[in-house]
Amino acid sequence: MEKREKLYEGKAKILYATEDPNLIIQYFKDDATAFNAQKKGTIVEKGIYNNRISSHIFQLLAQQGIASHFVQWLSDREMLVKKVQIIPVEVVVRNRIAGSLAKRFGLEEGKSLSRPILELYYKDDALGDPMINDDHVAVFDLASQEEMEEVKKTSLAINAFLRNWFEEIGISLVDFKLEFGRYGSQVLLADEITPDGCRLWDMQTGEKLDKDRFRRDLGKIEEAYQEVDRRISGKSDTSGKSDITEK
Repeated sequence: MEKREKLYEGKAKILYATEDPNLIIQYFKDDATAFNAQKKGTIVEKGIYNNRISSHIFQLLAQQGIASHFVQWLSDREMLVKKVQIIPVEVVVRNRIAGSLAKRFGLEEGKSLSRPILELYYKDDALGDPMINDDHVAVFDLASQEEMEEVKKTSLAINAFLRNWFEEIGISLVDFKLEFGRYGSQVLLADEITPDGCRLWDMQTGEKLDKDRFRRDLGKIEEAYQEVDRRISGKSDTSGKSDITEK
């Protein structure tokens, strides 16, 4: 698939047009940001790991009947995807107390929730992606009621599958972010599912295998992404043992 002009460049990815107006190329960068881009850096080969991880997960989800924008893996840093109109509502699915949830409720990280929590955020970097609810979505016409019902149903289905699937490779899926887009009359899972947007903890040691290592200056950031990639690719021992040590 021939890559043409650049359509958009974000914090972690670049989108390129192709000769097919319905298909675009999603290129994964090594750039890393945190705290609404207040902290910036580079994670060596992050783009390669994220492209491979996300491609694998999208294919797994397709086997479960969950449609996404993913078409095929193209190269180390590129995947071919359907050109969707992104719905400006990010969904965060939480299985354990961590991150901003711990801060908002004054709780320690780690405890499992009695059931998954779905949170909605308005996708706008300039505003810091504020938390919103169904009334905001409806009043500001961010998505239709039918679209949001589909988004929520799909988010919970993704969580139910991935939570069990990650446990099989010794990883606890603590929480993760999802984005969706319109493709004709369909609502498709879009963007990516990677350690950039997921909290992934080793089930034996509790060590973080995600971008929190960058956010919190824990060190061994590249090794964390590589560890997730190894386990997902089945190229290493999947017992859950990790050689990453917290600072």
